[in-house]
Amino acid sequence: MVTAALVQEEIGPAPPDVQRLFADMLRFMEVAEINQSALDLRAAYVEAGIVAPKWAEDALHVAIATAASCTMIVSWNFKHIVHYEKIPLYNAINILKGRAPISIFSPREVIVYEDQDL
Repeated sequence: MVTAALVQEEIGPAPPDVQRLFADMLRFMEVAEINQSALDLRAAYVEAGIVAPKWAEDALHVAIATAASCTMIVSWNFKHIVHYEKIPLYNAINILKGRAPISIFSPREVIVYEDQDL
């Protein structure tokens, strides 16, 4: 499991219970840093019009995951990340930049509960 240094920053104003849960989960996660490759991808996403410049931080989440060679993003951000029109656009830029496409899902699409039949 991978998280981003950006997520660590965003957790700051969250309720204490959320901060504690995140801190507990950190021992199971790799932390992907913001690097030049991610910044370049973010710029390409914004330049392509996938998100407006004011939402560039949302695109940075996708860029960090792509630069870290993640295969999947799980997010609650339905406006700028988990969006049926944006996902193929992110992947088009990824392919044009020599990167692998990335799958993007909501938590409800990937969580299986113990009492659920498969």
